[in-house]
Amino acid sequence: MADGPPIARVAALIGDATRAEMLATLMAGQALTATELAQRAGVGKATASAHLARLVEAQLLAVSAQGRHRYFRLADPDVAQLLESLMGVATRSGAKRLRPGPKEPALREARVCYDHLAGERGVELMAGLRQRGLLPEGEGVLPLAPQAAPLFERLGLDFSALSGQRRPLCRTCMDWSERRHHLGGALGAAVLEKVLALRWARRETGSRVLHFSGAGEAAWAAWIHSAP
Repeated sequence: MADGPPIARVAALIGDATRAEMLATLMAGQALTATELAQRAGVGKATASAHLARLVEAQLLAVSAQGRHRYFRLADPDVAQLLESLMGVATRSGAKRLRPGPKEPALREARVCYDHLAGERGVELMAGLRQRGLLPEGEGVLPLAPQAAPLFERLGLDFSALSGQRRPLCRTCMDWSERRHHLGGALGAAVLEKVLALRWARRETGSRVLHFSGAGEAAWAAWIHSAP
């Protein structure tokens, strides 16, 4: 018998087409009802509920009640990172949707990956930090150089508060479209939140796509390339 926890059950749960579509939908970081997820997956509510119950039991999803509605979301960032990595493997193996949607180019440019920025913009941030020696090569949880603090403080982030969270400050996440890492962790989530608060970008309704305005692109570029 192979060492380590058995992966067959989790792999089988994710491998079902309906459940995979639901999980991918929740990569937008929003909590949705069974009815909403059924519509996205193209199945009836009863079928969706059965699938969701299995995902909750396996701790891939978490559920919370609000009034008479139950809302489902990804259980934690680890699940999101697993799904993003699987998307990257699927892309590398040549797997494609039968009919690529019109949102495909926009998804590759900038999108939400659970709670942080992904796509070209997200990879650009990670690459910039590494090129300037502020973040080491490697993957997983990585230490950010102290010299990086002024860069993020100029964005209006409370760097001390972020550093004090139990969640890792910087964590790599393999980008499925760029096949390079983008920035996750508490810092990655805070950057996305600030980008939206400053209205540099807006989220497309019902999608993971992020649209940067012309002014937002200029502001993003100026911040990325500013001195730490």
